[in-house]
Amino acid sequence: MPTEFHPPAPVPAAAIATAAGHAQAEPVSRGWITLFGLVWFGYWMASLVPLQLLLPQQLEVIDPASKVHSFAVVNALAGVVSLLALPVCGALCDRSRSRFGRRRLWLAGGALFFAAGLAVTGEQTTVVGVTLAWSASMLGLSAATAGLTAMIADRVPVDQRGVVSSAIYGPQALGVVVGIALVSAFALSPASGYLVVAALLVVCTVPFLARFRDTSYDSEPALRLRTLLASMGRSLRNRDFAWAFGGRLLVNLANSLGVCYTLYFLTDDLKVSDPAGSLLACTALYLVAGVLASSVAGVLSDRLGRRRIFVALAALLQAAAGFLLASFPDLGVTLVASAVMGAGFGAYMAVDQALITQVLPDAESRAQDLGIMNIGTVVPPALAPLIASFVITSDRGYPLLFSCVGVAATVGVVLVYRVRSVR
Repeated sequence: MPTEFHPPAPVPAAAIATAAGHAQAEPVSRGWITLFGLVWFGYWMASLVPLQLLLPQQLEVIDPASKVHSFAVVNALAGVVSLLALPVCGALCDRSRSRFGRRRLWLAGGALFFAAGLAVTGEQTTVVGVTLAWSASMLGLSAATAGLTAMIADRVPVDQRGVVSSAIYGPQALGVVVGIALVSAFALSPASGYLVVAALLVVCTVPFLARFRDTSYDSEPALRLRTLLASMGRSLRNRDFAWAFGGRLLVNLANSLGVCYTLYFLTDDLKVSDPAGSLLACTALYLVAGVLASSVAGVLSDRLGRRRIFVALAALLQAAAGFLLASFPDLGVTLVASAVMGAGFGAYMAVDQALITQVLPDAESRAQDLGIMNIGTVVPPALAPLIASFVITSDRGYPLLFSCVGVAATVGVVLVYRVRSVR
């Protein structure tokens, strides 16, 4: 008879919190998690629908012959802005003091600035104009991200962080699907599409801001560049923090390389009859698999008190999707690979976010350190088009691009297993 399997006993939350070096917080309510997830739904829609649909469409209208190069340049410069803005916004968020609350202040201001940037981007008719407007939008995105991610370390106990992380990354593909579906169903122009996602970003943010508060603080000395750089250096010298950052950067780069040129892959390489419809189908499969995987992985990770094994298996799923597309590039395989990559990315980000919050070196610089970590989330989607543009214009084209997806995700697994302070 087969031996009955007994899962490991759950690790007590207090023990995990102590190991991570953070005090145990009061549990957050279902209402808090729901509205927090709604904010992220709007955030993902506003940041990813332009990347996957609106920017490619807009640039194709502006200059069809150079659309791949233009898309790469626009996102590369926006990535540089994010690279600089994320840790700075995080450090400033840590030092902000107001009755409105330091995290809510940055979330509210960042969301409004991001929404305004989206509206301005939609009105541009030159590549230079799109580049400047989209790069400016990244400042708002960076500010909002600083407030959002710091709330997890501030408010959420360790044994709820898998579930809350699922509430962050579960809505990711849903936001993209809803946004693309709205643009496609109503045949919206890129300019109108930007306005719709900007409005929905604000609508999704308001309920959370109206219902929940965070702590106000007394004033502190102003941020100095030397202090910021020294603090960032100390964080990156923490080995577990550095390995976790490297793993997140590579796995997010793998995912971004796998999806950034999907529309052009369907149009130019597979030559499908309805590229927008096929993109919607791929994204829907990515959504369903991602939501299911993130929900299951987050809950199991919390109950078992294990992070690294879930992160590793999820990253390997993304590697498998990349190698599958590299070997068998057709529409049917693309649909299957979309589901596999969605499942891998959903599970990865749900559990990796929980792991990240357990390797933060200093409770007093949480937003700053999370700003560094957010570079590994926000910058890869911006830089991936530039990297991919060189790959797909080479002799090997898309097969080489998808092979890079597999390699990057696999190396990311190795780096995650270098983290020793988290099980």
